[in-house]
Amino acid sequence: MAQRYVRVKTTQGNIHYGSLNLNRSVAVFDAAPWEGGQPSGVVLKADTYDFLAPCAPSKIVAVGRNYRAHAAELGNTVPEEPLLFLKPPSTLIGEGQTIYYPVQSQRVDYEGELALIIGETTKDCSPQDARYKIWGYTIANDVTARDLQQKDSQWTRAKGFDSFCPLGPWVIRELSAGAKIQTFINNESEPRQSALVQDMVFSPQALVSYISHIMTLLPGDVVLTGTPEGVGPLQVGDIVRIEIEGIGSLENSIMAVVEPS
Repeated sequence: MAQRYVRVKTTQGNIHYGSLNLNRSVAVFDAAPWEGGQPSGVVLKADTYDFLAPCAPSKIVAVGRNYRAHAAELGNTVPEEPLLFLKPPSTLIGEGQTIYYPVQSQRVDYEGELALIIGETTKDCSPQDARYKIWGYTIANDVTARDLQQKDSQWTRAKGFDSFCPLGPWVIRELSAGAKIQTFINNESEPRQSALVQDMVFSPQALVSYISHIMTLLPGDVVLTGTPEGVGPLQVGDIVRIEIEGIGSLENSIMAVVEPS
């Protein structure tokens, strides 16, 4: 099994990067692995931590309509260049954490995606060089308030609510281009989304290169590569699970936001 790099929070409240062992213990690193972190000698037992999003990025750069069938299902054309938007880092949650259904929305959708973790400062790089700037891969859910996306003239509100970017549960270094991405709701046997990551319109290398000519990507930054067809609504009480072959699965439950009385 490929080495799995994690970011965890201990029961004492300390946050660590590390690698996940087969017995679910974590070998703690002295820094983020893409910043040269090495094992510190400390090992956390399986019942002494919770998963966090596996990185703490300065920004999350997301890509819209990067699968032809998904663009078509929403009645959109495929863009000639990558269609970019940003999600704030405050949207990040980890494996097993809760997605909160905002009171402002009546339609919140799941969007399973492959996420890229940037390993070094990246500016104006070529697609050929971009493959070396991608440190690893993980799973994301670009949760979207679809009604607000359609209502607003831009996507910041619809994509930007707290908890709207589940990420994880860990990062791996290599991923097959033939890997399948699937989304399941409430442990249904049939996936709501199913596609190959190689079906993207713009490849991961092309995306990183394109973005780097607009903004400098920093170590630990996240690029969301777009969602395949099959997006649909979530309800309070649902459990959404996104699987990518070679990585694993990311599962989160949906709860209503409780407003203060």
